[in-house]
Order: sequence, then C-alpha cells, then structure tokens
Amino acid sequence: MIIDCHCHAGKGDGLTGPWDTAAPLHQYLRRAVKAGIQRTVLLAAFHSDYSAANREVARIVASRPDRFYGFAFVHAERDRGRVAAMVGEAVTRFGFCGIKVHRHDARITREICEVARQFKLPVLYDVTGEVSVCELLAEEYPDVNFIIPHLGSFADDWRAQLALIDPLTRHPNIYADTAGVRRFDLLEQAVQRAGARKILFGSDGPWLHPGVELAKIRALELPPAEERLILGENFLRLIARVRAGARPSRPL
Repeated sequence: MIIDCHCHAGKGDGLTGPWDTAAPLHQYLRRAVKAGIQRTVLLAAFHSDYSAANREVARIVASRPDRFYGFAFVHAERDRGRVAAMVGEAVTRFGFCGIKVHRHDARITREICEVARQFKLPVLYDVTGEVSVCELLAEEYPDVNFIIPHLGSFADDWRAQLALIDPLTRHPNIYADTAGVRRFDLLEQAVQRAGARKILFGSDGPWLHPGVELAKIRALELPPAEERLILGENFLRLIARVRAGARPSRPL
C-alpha cells in the first residue's frame, strides 16, 4: 500500500497564499489515483481557528474513511491550554492519528509533546529550517515520534536539510518526510545514512503533484522491501500505538 503522509485539505481564512486560502482535493485525488497512491494523510490549511479547520478535515476523512487519515493541526501559542482538549476530540471523536505543528505559527511546546505522549501520537513538525530543535525533542521526549517534513526545509535550505541527516541517523524517534525535497542527492544521502526505516513518503499536496513526488522515491532504486517501508509501512508503524484507535466514536 502506498500512503502519502502529507497532504492539506479544506479552506483557510488568511488569503495570503494557497497555503491559507484553499486546499481542494479533486485534482490531487485524480493524480494520486493515477500514480497508484491508495491512502492519504490530511492536514488542515493554515487557519486562524484550528478547531474549526480540524472539523472540516474530519468531515472529509469521514466521507472516505477507506481513503483518508487525519492529523490534528494545532497552534502552539494560540491554542495554549487547550491542546489536550483539541487533540482528544480529534482522536476519540474523529479518529485522527497524529498532530501537525508548524513553526510558521509558533515553535512547538512541551504541552504539545506531552499530549502527543498521552495519546501515543506521532507529531509532524515543520521546523522551517530550525533543525537544531530535533536534538532537544529527541532527548526530552524519547517516547514520542517526530516526523520532520521536507527533510527540514521546504525553502530549499540545503544546509538545514544536510544538518537534519545527523539527528535523523542518531535518534530513533526522529523521522523525515520527502515532500518537496528538490535536492535529490540529499534525499539519497538521508536514506543511505539513516536507513529506509526513517523516511516517509509525502507530497505536500494538493499544491505539489503526488505523482512527481512519488517518482523521487522510485528514482532511489531501493530494494523492494526498503521502498515499501518509505511508501507506507513506516507510517503504519508510527500510528500503530495511537490511543483510542483510528475510528470515530460517534457521528460528526
């Protein structure tokens, strides 16, 4: 099974760019089906109210539970003091299986990490190049798994991407996804040094083409067992311990 671990969905309310305006899935799904991608992890677009945005994602997930997983997007500062309630609703009511945090909003906090520990959730944390935090996260929360998207930098900061490979190699709870990584040599180096068990396929859809992103994984020319790890098995392993399961407990 091929699982895209990084795709946005729903509408934002910032109107400063696609990332906080709208993330429509119709074209993404057509491309994903053509590429052979069977399942997708959905995250909200940037929003001023992630409770509302997560509920919109939950409705999409509930419409195709055979196709979608959901991650709860939280704002480390604006949602301070209510992260447990937001994530609890997302897990027990919506069947979500992870947390999304973005440095563009605010830096990750202990509150988020402790909630992730409580529900046994992986955290997809976009560090926007601040990869040194991975050392702190790995050591302070060794029982929480952190997925760092874009190999550490969507902005093509090769220094940050190269720097991430070291903690990715040394810490068992630090992972990376492949979404939007243009430097193929760095992606190849990450797999060679950290191993296929530490890398997850992601597209950053619907804005990036999932078939193009998938082609990068194929181009690595890995043994079939290692390719399967990146394309889905690693993700399934990371969500296997999620508390309360992966199905909604009551209708949305």
